[in-house]
Amino acid sequence: MIDGLRAYPEMKETGLPWLGHIPTHWEVRRNGRLFSARREPGFPDLPILEVSIRSGVRVRDFANGARKQEMSDRSKYQRAVTGDIAYNMMRMWQGAVGVAPSDGLVSPAYVVARPFASIHAPYYAYLFRTAAYMREVDTFSRGIVPDRNRLYWESFKQMSSAFPPLDEQRLIARFLDWHGSRTAKLVRAKKKIISLLNEQKQAIIHRAVTRGLNSSVKLKPSGVPWLGDVPESWTIQSLGSMTKRRRLRNRGDLPLLSVVRERGVILRSSMSDEENRNFVPDDLSNYKVALHGDLVINKMKAWQGSLGIAPCDGIVSPAYFVYQLDIEDVAFGQMLLRSKEYVASFARVSDGVRIGQWDLSIDGMKRIPVLRPPRDEQVAIVEFVNRSTLELESIKQFTDREISLLQEFRVRLIADAATGNVDVRAAAAGLPDITEAPINEPSGDGDIDDAFNADACESAETAA
Repeated sequence: MIDGLRAYPEMKETGLPWLGHIPTHWEVRRNGRLFSARREPGFPDLPILEVSIRSGVRVRDFANGARKQEMSDRSKYQRAVTGDIAYNMMRMWQGAVGVAPSDGLVSPAYVVARPFASIHAPYYAYLFRTAAYMREVDTFSRGIVPDRNRLYWESFKQMSSAFPPLDEQRLIARFLDWHGSRTAKLVRAKKKIISLLNEQKQAIIHRAVTRGLNSSVKLKPSGVPWLGDVPESWTIQSLGSMTKRRRLRNRGDLPLLSVVRERGVILRSSMSDEENRNFVPDDLSNYKVALHGDLVINKMKAWQGSLGIAPCDGIVSPAYFVYQLDIEDVAFGQMLLRSKEYVASFARVSDGVRIGQWDLSIDGMKRIPVLRPPRDEQVAIVEFVNRSTLELESIKQFTDREISLLQEFRVRLIADAATGNVDVRAAAAGLPDITEAPINEPSGDGDIDDAFNADACESAETAA
């Protein structure tokens, strides 16, 4: 069905650099002719809605979400009606916009746009999340700090948008929903493969770092339930006895390092644009020095695995812990401390009010028991694990690349269909009912909802 898509037979120039040509029967209208502002406070009993970059507008799950805070005074919240467009003023340039799935309340840091009768909101949710439109949003946004620029209603209504006939809006949205459901199903299947590969790799690592490579070696009780029996020749030390706090700062000549849950400590310059989301100040004099072989820990995310060994000299965020690590083989230390069982041990000594950002207890961390084989065994274990998981890593990288290509194609198809570069009307007319939720990532698979951060709400109210 995708292969059968063709361009529209006749096109015309819009004069808009971000939009270019559109089908001759389409129009271009300012958003003020497509939507009106809905400002309706005073509905405290409605559920809370939020905007996700990944999935648009959804009902907020306070019971299971990582961030449980909520404004106590709901009088400042505003109503969004089913089918309204809602967007995060500070994050629409990243795709934080969508259609309200039900009546609900949204933060004062949001704008609610009520569609006129000639508008099918799901089509515009797709259009607004295209890369070209998000760049246009950035142009119309204003503020003191670029990363916190806001798209106010007065600016939004002046923006121009494509305006296909209403029936065509519905067909485009239907086609993109169908394609999204198919893509989501395929991506989930491939992510399941990656999950199974990771489990298999973790099993190999756990066996090697806690039992060694000689299955006939004599074992001894470790005294630690989650470690069980360990080789008799191995020593067990507390992490505190193997670490010493490093307190060096102000080395702006060193490269920036980041702690990534999936990869440990890496050069920030090696990260993709999607990964490079954390703000870096101009003044790095307070950043901590981490030398090659140091243990670096994100104290709020250690329970998720955000820790590792520095691969080179560099500087890290002042919010991180940096320790000199006394270990014979750095690669073994990395493999051991980032193994699934050790990450769980960091979780056991982390706690706090906000589930998504538990603080790591220094005293608890120092009590974590660390296995220490002789140097030659450490080296042999690392070589064995790398050799045994080489094929697993190759399959994982290939599958990751497949997912990336699927998502890239999805993003391109949304842009082409929503801006009139490809005609999906005939294909959409004969589609079956959709049973899978579509995926609508504008870029990557991030998920941000800053509007429920108390500071963001306060800032938005002050600016307004």
